[in-house]
Amino acid sequence: MAAAALLRGAAPGRGGLAWRWRLRTVPRRRLAHGSSRHGGDAEGGAAWACFPLGERALVRVRGPESAPFLLGLLTNELPLPGPADGAASTPASAGYAHFLNVQGRTLYDVILYRVPERPDQMPAFLLECDSSVLGALQKHLVLHKIRRKVTVERCPELRVWALLPPSPEEAGRAALLRGQESAAILTPDPRTACMGWRLLAQDEGPALVPGGRLGDLQDYHRHRYRQGVPEGVHDLPPGVALPLESNLVFMNGVSFTKGCYVGQELTARTYHMGVIRKRLFPIQLLGPLPVGGIAPGTTVLTESGQTAGKYRAGQGDVGLALLQSEKIKGPLHIRTAGSGRVALTVSVPDWWPTTTK
Repeated sequence: MAAAALLRGAAPGRGGLAWRWRLRTVPRRRLAHGSSRHGGDAEGGAAWACFPLGERALVRVRGPESAPFLLGLLTNELPLPGPADGAASTPASAGYAHFLNVQGRTLYDVILYRVPERPDQMPAFLLECDSSVLGALQKHLVLHKIRRKVTVERCPELRVWALLPPSPEEAGRAALLRGQESAAILTPDPRTACMGWRLLAQDEGPALVPGGRLGDLQDYHRHRYRQGVPEGVHDLPPGVALPLESNLVFMNGVSFTKGCYVGQELTARTYHMGVIRKRLFPIQLLGPLPVGGIAPGTTVLTESGQTAGKYRAGQGDVGLALLQSEKIKGPLHIRTAGSGRVALTVSVPDWWPTTTK
């Protein structure tokens, strides 16, 4: 695969707090080769931030039956191949989905990449997952493979990078990837436009982005939490999180028209007949925090002491909490050791739909 791909066509998120995050950069690690106006003036701070996601890993699923095999396990349709250009390979495309257990609870959240292929090649997909469950996901796939003509293997040669533009306006501008001989996959993040782009490349991958800067991973997670985007086992505990409470619909991660998949019954019934009373909301903690931070699962209380939900995970003073929707407007707090309390505020991301089911 040639890496001469374009950052193209992503509609920017709808502004607000989506892009108000501070970029930390690493000196003498400018990732661009020379100057470029596509990525902005790196010295002036208007540069694409490139975040190496070491806690994300890739599993490759390939073979003539890989598509129907994955369709029977994932909550979503598979990403469609892009239009082919003569004999050239089709462009990469990506989708978001969850693997569920038979009770309909999330096991693994994945970003699914359809690997560019030529007409004479077998279909292949890359599944991006939390690196701590890489082995478990691989076993899960092998367990369900049975006699299908599918190969499941790790893909250590590619690393996962998140690319965030300095502003919503930059998200839709073209920035040419450099390096004609490097294998790379570049695609918009399928969850929401405010999460920028995903790049799968070898170690030198970020050097393909003109004007790019190496970003601090904490900035990526803080940006993600402010946008209410869960990622990995800390935000989506396996066997605990429910997909619709985790806003899977908002993040384009579920199809209600596809065929059957493991865990479909509860998910479809809840969507079509039930009311989703709890959701993962982005929160900000106010005031001094305990030395060890807030423990996952800590109860969130209303002013009168009623349970509003539970704290899920976070980075510093921002994070996610599973809360009852009807209680997010009032004062909320978390009790800490020594009869202390930490107040918190809840926000509704402006990229969420204005009317929700």
